[in-house]
This record gives sequence, C-alpha cells and structure tokens, in this order.
Amino acid sequence: MSGASLTATPGIDPAAATSTDATAPGKSHYVVLDGLRGVAALMVVMFHTFEAYAGGDPTRQIINHGYLAVDFFFLLSGFVIAYAYDDRWWRMGQREFYLRRLIRLQPMVVLGSLVGASLFYLQAGELFPRIAATPVWQMLLVMLLGCTLLPLPKQLDIRGWDEIHPLNGPAWSLFYEYVANVAYALVLHRLSSRALTMLAVLAAVLLLEVALLGPRRDLIGGWSLDAAGVHVGLARLCYPFLAGMLLMRSGWRLHHRHAFAISAALLIVALALPRMGDTPHHWTNGLYDAACVLLLFPLVVAIGAGDKAASGRSVRIARFFGDLSFPLYITHYPLIYVYTAWVADRKVPARLGAPVGAALVVAAVAIAYASLKLYDEPVRRWLGRRLLRHLGGRPTRSRHRSMG
Repeated sequence: MSGASLTATPGIDPAAATSTDATAPGKSHYVVLDGLRGVAALMVVMFHTFEAYAGGDPTRQIINHGYLAVDFFFLLSGFVIAYAYDDRWWRMGQREFYLRRLIRLQPMVVLGSLVGASLFYLQAGELFPRIAATPVWQMLLVMLLGCTLLPLPKQLDIRGWDEIHPLNGPAWSLFYEYVANVAYALVLHRLSSRALTMLAVLAAVLLLEVALLGPRRDLIGGWSLDAAGVHVGLARLCYPFLAGMLLMRSGWRLHHRHAFAISAALLIVALALPRMGDTPHHWTNGLYDAACVLLLFPLVVAIGAGDKAASGRSVRIARFFGDLSFPLYITHYPLIYVYTAWVADRKVPARLGAPVGAALVVAAVAIAYASLKLYDEPVRRWLGRRLLRHLGGRPTRSRHRSMG
C-alpha cells in the first residue's frame, strides 16, 4: 500500500498508547478508535431506518449487517477497558471502578429511557397494538426501571417485541456491557493472557454455534430475557470483549498513515454487504457474521489502534464521530419506533418514506449532539467531582467515551 508501514508491533508502545477511556488519568485517546465507534453508531441508525421496509425479511434489508456493529462495540469495549484499567488495580478498588463506569454510562441510559417514554404514545397503531392499551402509570414504571438498566420481565413488555427495555430497545447491549464490566472487575483483569486466550477460544466456539447452528443463521438477538435471548446475548458479548482485551495486551498494531480512512471503509463495507446465501437463513450468512467478529473486526481495531501520529482533518472527523457515538446509539431508537410504526401502519413505500428517513437520521444526530453538550458532559463532570474526589481519584473528564 502506498504510504503504508503495515507491520505488527510486537509489544505495547506506551508512547503511542491512547484510549477512548479518559477515566485513566494521564492516558490519551485512541482517536481513530473513537471515530470508528461513531461510524458504527451511524451505521446502526441507518440500518434501523431501512429496517422499516424489510418487512421482517432479512434478504430485503439494506445495510444488511448493521447489527454487527454491536459486536464491534463489545470488541472496542474490551480493548479500551483493558487499556484504561489493567495497570491501575494496585491503586484502585472495585468501588472506584464501578463508580467510574456508572458515571460514564448511566446518565445517557437515563436520558434514553426518558426519550423513549416521551415518544411512546406516538407509536400507537397496528404495529404496536399494546401501546394504546398501556396505562400511563405502567409506562412510567417501565421508564423508571429502564433508568436502572435492569432487564424487565415479559410482564412489563408494553410494546410486544419481547424487549428487556421496551422504551429503548438498544439498551439491552448496555446491560451486557455492565455484565462484562463486572466480570472484568471481579475476574478477568486478574487472568493471564494465556488464560484469557483459553476463554476466548471457548467463547469463539459459542459464537460459531449461534451463527452457524442457530435458527436465524446470524448474530441477531440478545434483547429478550428468555433462555434463547440470553444465549445469543452472551455469545455476542463474550468473544468480542475477550478478544479486545487480548488485542490490547498483545500490542499487535497495524500502522498506516490513512488508518482512519482504511479502517472506516472496511467497517462500512462489512456492515453494508447484502445477506449471504439464497435463502433468508442460509448457513453462509452465519459464516460471514462469525468471520467478521472473529477475524475482520480485530483487524479493523488493530489498524485503528496503530495510528501513532493522529492529526489533521481525519482526526477532527474521527473525534466528532467519537464524541457523538454513545449519545447517538442510546437515543436514536425511539425515533425509529415512531418511523417504523408510521411506515407499517400507513403502508408507506420506500420512495416516499426516504426523505422522512433522511430527516430522521439528521434529527437523531442533532439530538445526540445536543444531549452530549447540554446534558451528558456537564452531568458527568458534576458526578465526577461529587463521587470520585473522596476516593483520591481524578474526576471523570468529559472526553471519556467507552460505549457498549
């Protein structure tokens, strides 16, 4: 490749180390990885927008593999959590770690639940018949429980999609992010790289089982509380998170001066390719999903993490997308509910619905940016000052953004 130094780095270079996790005082950011998280979040929004026209047929879905962005988020999370905290446990206890993670994630979780509640009754119609029959007190109860991120039982499924967070479906992945964080704090950070590798191999087998032998032949699922949903959710979480930790510890990086452009292009293509196979649930699609998570996404992160001299316009773009990523991911889906209900109930064809869909994407970005600047960053600064000072740690800075 022109201008490339595409070589593996056989060890962690402290001078080059950067992180999306600013709760690690004195450590800078992996700006390119921040940007990749933002690119993936934007692809999720577009995937969900086009999903309104698929009619449940995965072969008709545009940006077909956008759901794999969640698995990519888990990989990034394992990488940045290990980078930020692996070398800090000698001076940081469990309480401080949990506080830092709560400060990072919980404000936007709360806002996502509030946004979902505010738009809930606008979605009533043929697609969501339960909504019109849901009393306000029950919706408010679901909203309050959603603010805690605790998974809700089927008795509180006020939408009918079997979601553990029926006001804001994507919050399911944040629940699993917390599961991974607790596992990291209690066990994973103590393990050697060899032990982590053994666990990752077992997790890869679990992921392959879901992708190749599951009824869907893909890695879609995880948002329901039944045995099948938890099975898929854990399969999607375990390998990427462990692989991210191992990738950070190994120091394996691929260096290229156009790291953001290359890694973003690989990610976009991977998420946008059509459904594999000639039937809706063909095994080749499961093989493709597994290959992306097992092989391609670690490669993308290795390229993104290898940009030591991050500067210029591409970095400014990456930083913007990185800032936007978590707010965009956790607040966009209530808009998708409204849009999907409108398309389904009024039988809106794609050619007429496309301008509204484009406006939805713009609105989602605007809401995310406003949420970041007017709510998320100020609240995290305030919580950091209030909750972390007595622990002897630095308050969480606003540039911290590790998303699940």
